[in-house]
Amino acid sequence: MQRFAFRKRGPPAGSRPGVLALPECPSPRRIHLIDYSPERVDERDVADVEVLAPYRTSASVSWIEVEGLGDEAGLRRLGELFGIHPLALADVVNAPQRPKTETYENHDLVICHMARLGEDDDTCQVEQVSFVVGKTFVLSFQEGHEDVFDPVRTRIREGALVRAQGSDYLAYALIDTLIDGYYPVLEAIGEELEQLEDAAVSRPVPATMAQIHAARRLILTLGRTMRQQRDAVNALVRGESPRIGPEVRVYFRDAYDHAVQISDVLETYRELAISLMEVYLSSVSNRMNEVMKVLTIISTIFIPLTFIVGVYGMNFEHMPELSKRWAYPALWVLMISIGVAMWFYFRRKGWVGAGAAQDAEPEA
Repeated sequence: MQRFAFRKRGPPAGSRPGVLALPECPSPRRIHLIDYSPERVDERDVADVEVLAPYRTSASVSWIEVEGLGDEAGLRRLGELFGIHPLALADVVNAPQRPKTETYENHDLVICHMARLGEDDDTCQVEQVSFVVGKTFVLSFQEGHEDVFDPVRTRIREGALVRAQGSDYLAYALIDTLIDGYYPVLEAIGEELEQLEDAAVSRPVPATMAQIHAARRLILTLGRTMRQQRDAVNALVRGESPRIGPEVRVYFRDAYDHAVQISDVLETYRELAISLMEVYLSSVSNRMNEVMKVLTIISTIFIPLTFIVGVYGMNFEHMPELSKRWAYPALWVLMISIGVAMWFYFRRKGWVGAGAAQDAEPEA
């Protein structure tokens, strides 16, 4: 999984409110419009921001997707057309912001973080997605061009329930889909934790410890993000926004339940990651103990043999057995017998061999 470091993009300290800090290497800007009513759907890319002016007060519902935040003039003009507060526009551009909900006079700002798996399913990409919710429109802002909103687009094209609802229901559908996008990430993290558990027990190498740390760091980041995102959705549930109707708050409660469930799973994964670190350290300690036990047994077997060799290595002239022809082979027989006897004694005690393996394995 991907490693994270906090790098906030913002204006210099002491700047006036509403200053935009643009990305150093911005993605090309793309504006995609989906305007719909129960009877029709108009979907197209928009090159000129001025074309969007009528959609602020149109009778239909408009979803305007802004991808790429490098065009300051275009963003400010878009803010003027839709009455976006300068502080809200700054929160959209000066990423990353914490997930939150802000209510302004003419619109609501909902900042969320989108998590999705990379193409190889081995990395997790987290990106800020901001929603500006008006009476008849929803603007979504993000830096990249990849998202998790294809199911919402399909539902709009096919004439599902969303076509008969207002902009508040569209905002719910987008936020709920974004939250549900965490589930594949959770599944990938769960599988990785299982693999790390097996590696921590069978192959406790330093690389395994590094992977455990990376997984724990990712879980902590996602857990903190989801807790804040849960609070942002809860603010919409409590009815702090006049643009969210009572009938749509029921749906937001369902999205809130999903956020709570994901937070609970991430908390469980965090505890598992901590326990994996303990399992790794315990496995390393056990392996070290096994190595020390083997070395101790080998040293113990050679202690009497070393004593015998040391005795007959002394330079005394009167050692009667040295003149016997059978003395040399008898000495070898004696030393081999002592070594074999000690080995069987240790085996009988269960310190080596099958008995030691059975003692090390937990009973089923």
